[in-house]
Amino acid sequence: MKTVDRILQIVKRDGSVTAKQLSSELNMTTMGARQHLQGLEDDGILSIHDVKVKVGRPTRHWSLTQKGHEQFADRHGELTIQFIEAVEHIFGKDGLDKVTSEREKLTLKHYQLHLAQCDSLEDKLNKLVSLREKEGYMAELEQDEQGFILIENHCPICKAATRCPSLCQSELNVFQSLLGSDTLIERTEHIINGQRRCVYRIQDPISD
Repeated sequence: MKTVDRILQIVKRDGSVTAKQLSSELNMTTMGARQHLQGLEDDGILSIHDVKVKVGRPTRHWSLTQKGHEQFADRHGELTIQFIEAVEHIFGKDGLDKVTSEREKLTLKHYQLHLAQCDSLEDKLNKLVSLREKEGYMAELEQDEQGFILIENHCPICKAATRCPSLCQSELNVFQSLLGSDTLIERTEHIINGQRRCVYRIQDPISD
């Protein structure tokens, strides 16, 4: 992977980076990292903002612009939008709901096959993250004292979901079915609501 592509992946994942953070992660000089960041800023892919610190000069952070976010592929894109509109035009909203429901069933069946040997909630989530990562969601799993946090830094069906929001509810339905009805799942950040990523807080009531 080219250095520029690796930088974009890191910024997409972390939300914003400093030249020092980037230099450490990519094993390059801070000056070299800053030159790459400034080049991407000149191309309109990154923007900068300064964060005040207690002592010394503000720290400069780079984050993705709209053009930067568009560098990440939406694997369905405009063709899927046209397909959704055609289905709704010919079969109505009920027809579109049936298509979404069928996709949900197929997705659930696919995931269930891969999670069949997972016993604990953590095992299931790690396998789910692996599957979602392969599908382009830039997924990662974190854990704190309240439970697990599933983070998806990119949505490869974002355009389709913007046109057909029931796809997002379908994702939640799949997660709930996979992890069990007693597992508490809450979406706390949502890309199509203007946030930079989708975040799900997941709690196993058995561990409370």
